[in-house]
Amino acid sequence: MKFRTLGMSGLKVSAVGLGCMGMSHAYGEPADKRKMIELLAEAVDMGYTFFDTAEIYGTPIHPHDNEELLGEALLPFRDKIVIATKFGLTFDHPNHSGPHAIIPDSSPDRIRRSVEESLGRLQTDHIDLYYQHRIDPKIEPEVIADTMASLIREGKILHWGISETTEEYLRRAHKVCPVTAVQNRYSMMARWHEGLFPVLEELGVGFVAFSPLANGLLTEYYTADSHFDARTDYRASMPQFRKESFRKNKPLFSLISSLSEEHHATPSQVSLAWMMNKRSWIVSIPGTRHLCRLKENIGAVDVHLSEEEIKRIDTALDTMEMSEVFGGSPVKEVI
Repeated sequence: MKFRTLGMSGLKVSAVGLGCMGMSHAYGEPADKRKMIELLAEAVDMGYTFFDTAEIYGTPIHPHDNEELLGEALLPFRDKIVIATKFGLTFDHPNHSGPHAIIPDSSPDRIRRSVEESLGRLQTDHIDLYYQHRIDPKIEPEVIADTMASLIREGKILHWGISETTEEYLRRAHKVCPVTAVQNRYSMMARWHEGLFPVLEELGVGFVAFSPLANGLLTEYYTADSHFDARTDYRASMPQFRKESFRKNKPLFSLISSLSEEHHATPSQVSLAWMMNKRSWIVSIPGTRHLCRLKENIGAVDVHLSEEEIKRIDTALDTMEMSEVFGGSPVKEVI
C-alpha cells in the first residue's frame, strides 16, 4: 500500500481507503458479521489504514450497525488506523425501501450527542476524521466549524471534514476551523465536483472520493440482467443500473476496457487510478464485502496514468454518450 496526506492537515491515510457502508446498509441485507470482522482484519493486514463509516449506516432494526461493526472489528488495530465517521443526518422513513429521504440536523446539541454516541459504538476515545454528512441549511457553517473546533480542543475528534459541500460553505467554515477533507461523490460518471479542485488546492484541503466506481457499475461485474432487491438495495432504483443504461454506457465501458488492456489492469483499478493520478491529495474509498475486491482495489496504486492520458480520458468523457448516474438520496428540509 502507498499513503497520502489529506491536504495540509498532516492526516496520513492509505491511498485507497475502505468505504464500509455496504457491509451494513444500502447494498442488500447486511453481510455476515463474523465474515466482515475477518475481512476488516484482512484489510488492515493488507495495508488499508483508512476506514469510512457513518452513524446512520444500518437497518431499521439495527440503525447504527456499521459503526458497531467497525468498533468491534478494528479495536485490536486502533493505534494503526484512521477511522472516519459522520454526523448530521436521519432518515425520513427508514422502514421504506430506499433510497430514503434524509433530514439534516447539524445543531450543536445534536452534534455533541452524536459524537458521544459514535465514540461509544466505535469503542474509541477519539474520532480521527469527523464529517458533517450533509449541509444543514438551518445552521450557518461558522456555527458548525466552531463546534468542531471545540471538539478538537477537547480531544474527541482530531480532524473534521464536510461531505457534499459547496465552495462558499467550505470557505466560510474553513476560516473558523481548518477543514481537513471534503468527501464528495466522484467517478468517471460523476464529475460535477471537479470545479472545487482549485479551491481545495488553495486551501490545502484533501478530497475523499466516495462511490468512485459509480456504485459498482465501473467494475464491469454487472450486466443488464443483474437483479437487486428493491427492499434493501439502493441499486434497484439507481439510473445507471437500468437495462437501457447498459446500452448507453457502451462507449464508457469500451474506454475503460481499452485502458485496462493497455495498462494490464482491471476496470476497477483503471477507474480508481484515473482519479488518484489527478491530484496527490485525492483518496478513494471503494466499498466491498469480498477479499478479492480488496486485493484488486489496492492494486490501483500501482497503475500510473500520465497527465496527457488523463486529459485524453477527460476529453473522451466530456463528449461521449452516458446514462444518468445516482446523485444521492433526496434531502428533506424540515422547517
